Amino acid sequence: MAKTKPGKKDVDSYTIKGTNKVVRPGDCVLMRPPDSDRPPYVARVEKIEADHRSNMKVRVRWYYRPEESIGGRRQFHSSKELFLSDHYDVQSAHTIEGKCIVHTFKNYTKLENVGTDDYFCRFEYKAATGSFTPDRVAVYCKCEMPYNPDDLMVQCEGCKDWFHPSCMGMTIEEAKKLDQFMCLDCSSDDDTKRSLNSFPVLPAAETKVEAKRRKSVSNFQSPCVPAEGHVRVDCLFYLVWLNIDKLKL
Repeated sequence: MAKTKPGKKDVDSYTIKGTNKVVRPGDCVLMRPPDSDRPPYVARVEKIEADHRSNMKVRVRWYYRPEESIGGRRQFHSSKELFLSDHYDVQSAHTIEGKCIVHTFKNYTKLENVGTDDYFCRFEYKAATGSFTPDRVAVYCKCEMPYNPDDLMVQCEGCKDWFHPSCMGMTIEEAKKLDQFMCLDCSSDDDTKRSLNSFPVLPAAETKVEAKRRKSVSNFQSPCVPAEGHVRVDCLFYLVWLNIDKLKL
């Protein structure tokens, strides 16, 4: 058992006041903010302590919402996205309002029904510097943004890349009615193949996906230039602005 300060002892669990919900180290919890207009804070319980008067304290590691980070919320951030920070704190256990689940990004995208207390985390965040781990993320669509599970995306039958309906000039309703979808590049290629159907064509779908992404990223001759198909997270705030500006042209 971990050592504690004199007069304090570690305890295995805490029952949330007014409920039968039991909190243990490793659980994720919702904590009451000082301002009632704000959403509850989210934290992971690292340790639970009781002093000689049986006052309960919890050592927590905070999750940050995107808007609480240095870069702020951007269009690719989900409403349920959190960053696991390196910010630790000690709070009264009485500020715990309830429990929640912070899924991995992969597990979250597999949920059939997302509940009120379901969240996900794909990045760790250093509060002092604003840096992220991992520092690179895959990007999709012609807008070159990371995947936001809140937004519908359609997959091209040709290159197998994913696209936002709005970036393809479609409404969500129109996209849902599609039996299959071909992006503009693949549609053009398909027309060309039909006109040259007497010539053998090697399958190059995989090559084309990488070429599209490599071209889109290599246009930015800066420290933001990443490995193929990925973009550095700390540069995304710059790239979001730049991509929006490009789409206006």
